[in-house]
Formats: sequence, structure tokens, C-alpha cells
Amino acid sequence: MSFKADSKHVHALHPSCNCGDRAKGFRPSMIVLHYTGMEAADQAVRWLADPRSKVSSHYVVDEKGHITQLVEECQRAWHAGASHWAGETDINSCSIGIEIQNPGHEHGYPDFPPAQMQAIADLCRDIAQRWKIPPERVLAHADIAPGRKIDPGEKFDWAFLGKHGVGRWIEPAPLKDDARILDDDAGARTEALELLRLYGYGIENPGRDNWFWHLIRTFQMHFRPARADGRLDAGTLDTLRRLVATLPARATC
Repeated sequence: MSFKADSKHVHALHPSCNCGDRAKGFRPSMIVLHYTGMEAADQAVRWLADPRSKVSSHYVVDEKGHITQLVEECQRAWHAGASHWAGETDINSCSIGIEIQNPGHEHGYPDFPPAQMQAIADLCRDIAQRWKIPPERVLAHADIAPGRKIDPGEKFDWAFLGKHGVGRWIEPAPLKDDARILDDDAGARTEALELLRLYGYGIENPGRDNWFWHLIRTFQMHFRPARADGRLDAGTLDTLRRLVATLPARATC
């Protein structure tokens, strides 16, 4: 198995057999960012190319910004799992998956280094330009699988990507120690759920406890990471309102 790199930013190729054709009529219209949850990038690359793993991604970005491509962009990599966005459930068929080397929350969860963030920005911008992927469809794994996944998490610098022309970003509402908590406000909860749905989140509970908490925390990890506590405070609702107000007409896969 061999192929040519799709992006000029790729440093190495390591073909994975864990892929297939996209579902008929689908093309990449979304970028999904993960963290590897492993100790080292080379370990992640080997696992994503191992047929026993039954998982893969299109790219892996290590801590120094070195980018390895494993699956051609025209192919369907196996990275999303059970997921949902804007009514679509076959996320693998309409997305490009990027694994970012970070051991994750269970293993110390270090910061994402500047060189790594710059490489991610460069790669995502290149992919988005070539496939005409809109900013609001550059997403976290957590965004498409709330409660099941939390990566790349609250330390991931979405503001940095936004400043470099990648993803949709607005400045979150400032933190206030006396922020009004709206968890028990039925009207605020209903509004928040509708706004999350409008942005693209799958709001129907798949059977998880504390579902509303998971949804709010997922949103906060991406758009208000300084307070990713799962509580619906006035600032979180304000941030959500302003974010949804920036949306253009909905695009589909």
C-alpha cells in the first residue's frame, strides 16, 4: 500500500490498512481533532496502522510539529466511533481525522507545545482550503461524542487556531466568581439545548447519566475552557448565544 501525501505539510508517510471507501456521495466536509492518549507519537502511529487495532486517522502530529499521514484524504479512516454532528452519524465518511500526540487526561495531560499547535494550524488550514470546509466544522472529538470522549480537552488552544484562520472562535464571556448559575432554570436549560442543537451538537441523550452536564462541559472545553466545569452559568450561556449568532446557513455533508 502506497500513496502520495495530500498536504505539503506532511513529513512522513506510514500507510494504514484500517480504512475504506467513504459512503456513497460523501466527501470531507469536517475536520475532527483528537489526542492520542499514548506516551509517544511513534507508538500511536504504529497502533493506528496495526490491523488488530481497527482504528486509524488520516494524520498524526507529534509534539515537535512533525506530521505523519496514514490514510489518504479521499479514504474513510476509522477515528470517530459512535458520534453525531448536525444530524449526521457517519462522521467517518464526511470527516478528516487528525490525532495529536498528547498522553491525555489519564496520564498527566501536558500542555500542547507551540510547535505542535502551529503545525496543526498549518495542516488544518491547508485541508480546509482544499476541501472548502467551513470554520464551524473544525471540531473536537468531544464535540461529536459528548460524554464518551473528552479529547483534545480544555488545554487545547482553540483560540490560537482561530487567530490563524482555523475553526470558529469567539472570545468567551469573562469569568466571574459570582456568576449566576442557571442549572435549575428550566428556561435557560431549554435555550441552551436549542442553541447547542443549532450549532450542531447531538443533544438527544444516548442513555448517559448527567447528560446536560456532559453537554455543557463539552461546549466549555472548546469555547470556554477556563471554566469547563459542566455548570450552566450566565457567561457560558452568553458565549453560546454569541457563537450561534455568528453561524452562516447550515452546510451538510
